[in-house]
Amino acid sequence: MKVTLINSELRCVRLGTSGYAMALQLEDDYLANRILLALPRATLQRISPHLELVSLQQGQVIYHPEARIQKIYFINRGLVSLVRRMRDGRSIEIGAIGIEGVAGLGALFGIPEATLESVVQLPGTAFCGNPDVIRQVGRGRYFESLLQRYYHLLASQIAQTAACNRLHTLQERCCRWLLIAHDSARSDNFALTHEFLATMLGAQRAGVSIAANALARAGLIHYVRGRMRILNRRGLEAAACECYTTIHQLVHRLFHT
Repeated sequence: MKVTLINSELRCVRLGTSGYAMALQLEDDYLANRILLALPRATLQRISPHLELVSLQQGQVIYHPEARIQKIYFINRGLVSLVRRMRDGRSIEIGAIGIEGVAGLGALFGIPEATLESVVQLPGTAFCGNPDVIRQVGRGRYFESLLQRYYHLLASQIAQTAACNRLHTLQERCCRWLLIAHDSARSDNFALTHEFLATMLGAQRAGVSIAANALARAGLIHYVRGRMRILNRRGLEAAACECYTTIHQLVHRLFHT
């Protein structure tokens, strides 16, 4: 599906106290990507004809390390993990890209190859386009400033995740990840297996199952046959480590929402 801006399809949505931003209705989906929402209308009108709304499937690898980045993805719903895989086959998530960001950011700065494996954690949708074309048509101080802000956010998130993996308990980290997933899934219900969560957290599946069962007994989540349901978000926030709040607040400061 190609993305086009038509006056009758535009509506205004309030984002915090920052005023109004244009949102584009695409059948049953709305534009939710923070970078695209923050663009001036004129810039969005230049970029939108070069974007295509695509589906993201759980487990889909969109980039392999050292492979050329052919397309970039502005995440609109779902979550993409940045994964470092070791020689012995073990892997761990060092960062995640949700509706606040774009996968393949380096290509917009002229770096054509991926450095990490990028895997879809939560299925959803993204606005996909050729990085060279998007860089050209979006050229302008404000667009470049948004990309720089997101680069700062991503670097901060990776640093926070490194500290979190070393210093916080598995249950705290599990709560943090579920909150991030909840934000970008745009739903209380999403597909998730304990095995997949264990891979992302760099933990044993048995340990993740124990942590998830404790959260279920506390009435915070419900999990059955690969489906996660968030029952008590405030409870999850209270049980999570400081890392979720730290990055969440940074998102709001950088994007003024």
